Amino acid sequence: MLEVFSVTGPIYITIAVGYLATRFGLFEASDMRVLGRYVLFLALPALLFRALSQRQFTEIVNTSYVAAYLGGTLAMVVLGYLVTRKVLGQDRATAAFSAMGMSCPNSGFVGYPILLLTFPQIAGTVLALNMFVENVFIVPLLLMLAERARGAEAHPLAVLWGALKRLAVNPIVIALAAGLAVSISGLPLPQPFVKSVDLFASSSAALSLFFIGGTLVGLPVAGMAGRVVPVVIGKLVAHPLIMLASVSLVALSGLAPIPSPFREAVILSAAMPIFGIYPILAQKYEREGFSAIALLATTVVSFVTVSLLLWALAG
Repeated sequence: MLEVFSVTGPIYITIAVGYLATRFGLFEASDMRVLGRYVLFLALPALLFRALSQRQFTEIVNTSYVAAYLGGTLAMVVLGYLVTRKVLGQDRATAAFSAMGMSCPNSGFVGYPILLLTFPQIAGTVLALNMFVENVFIVPLLLMLAERARGAEAHPLAVLWGALKRLAVNPIVIALAAGLAVSISGLPLPQPFVKSVDLFASSSAALSLFFIGGTLVGLPVAGMAGRVVPVVIGKLVAHPLIMLASVSLVALSGLAPIPSPFREAVILSAAMPIFGIYPILAQKYEREGFSAIALLATTVVSFVTVSLLLWALAG
């Protein structure tokens, strides 16, 4: 178990440093927005571009992994929405954002640093595959679900088209496309360019975790346990269990079985806390308070659940 804490410990210590540095005034909350934009618009795209452009295309294409990750996450969206709406009796907007919280892991800011320590040889490829599924399939679907919950009059296809247009100018999506293009072409890149990309990519892990810690300062916590606890259970327990079932179903479906360590990585990816832009997306629908507390809760509790999962996977 000490070996597990040697992996998760630095991750959550860095998050704690970000929290304490912001809590005691070394950094301001507005500084976290700047750091977040740097990671989102420069460091993570550089990391994804490096992960894809420096590998053969045959190494990147992993149909079984994508099928398992997409299938398991879509199942969590449906289950999370139905449980919140039908069993817990919450309104459609709360159900929509509960489903979003249960199914959208923090692949970039928390997942990648953990994968970098556990499976360094595939961490970049797994991040790229996760980001592909999340940005191309899951996020547009959840945006349509949120618009429906809001009672928007726009046709679902119009909402989807708007989401796709936003994705087309998303730096992460652009980096994915550019990295794939370089990988397919097989053309060598100039060394000064490669080293510049490496500098930005290498800054991603620490700044991502520091940013997460800083954004947790000052979040309101009163009166929301009844709505937050199901999201925490769904994200940190149900999602990885569903992903485990999805991995098994992929093997039974006729697709190639997912080899180790990709098999462990996809389950671990599903166990990450909620993605960092969750409260930002919820603000438009007046669910930012609930979403911020769910983000805080999953980030804190995941120290225990991720550590236990790593211990189980190592056994």
